Amino acid sequence: MTDTKTAPALLPALLIAIGVATAGYFIGQTMYNSKVGINTAEVKGLAERRVKSDRAYWQIQYTVDGQDKDAIPELYAASKADQAKIVSLLLDSGFDQADIKPGVVNYGRQEFRDENQELVDEKFILTGAIEVETSNVQLVSEARAKLNELIALGVDIRNNSPSYYFTGLNDIKPDMLKEATMNARLAANEFAENAGVEVGGIRDARQGGFIIRDVGESYSDTMKIEKDVRVVTTITFYLTR
Repeated sequence: MTDTKTAPALLPALLIAIGVATAGYFIGQTMYNSKVGINTAEVKGLAERRVKSDRAYWQIQYTVDGQDKDAIPELYAASKADQAKIVSLLLDSGFDQADIKPGVVNYGRQEFRDENQELVDEKFILTGAIEVETSNVQLVSEARAKLNELIALGVDIRNNSPSYYFTGLNDIKPDMLKEATMNARLAANEFAENAGVEVGGIRDARQGGFIIRDVGESYSDTMKIEKDVRVVTTITFYLTR
């Protein structure tokens, strides 16, 4: 025979038991999720490309001088003649007219004085410059060698070193990032295999900056036509059983 007085007392106890069991489930599930979140591996992935410069910048300076101020008009005419010779040589070398940008002619004066600060001589100098900016980067080294012909003819030329640039980074970025990510996953897989686990999804990823360097150089990035482009990504993968 059931004791009807004890039935109401069982209900609160039953509810408490269910609550404790439910709480225990959620606590256990939270601890499991936390454990999965801790099981991660951080790896780096590298991607490199060998590319060629697609832009070159080159400046040529030319100078004429004289000791007679009254001869400045003749000096200016000689400077314009030297400019024409250089431009003609550049065009004959294969550059387009749009690649060649003659600049202004700068005027300078030098004084020479004796120990008493008396003026004994002076020199008047006109210096011009021609800028070459082109996508025909291979033509630059050839034209630089040809300038020696003008030097042999008496043209006072300063043949500055050109600078070479690679401007197509945006075109290769997607493939390089994809390759770096794949290399990172390969490294994670090797780590996971040794640890007896499997690689899951990506927890977070950090992309390093793209670096462009002249081939064989550690710092310079404008001296050579050929460049090395590299990027390193740091990726954290989940590890699962």
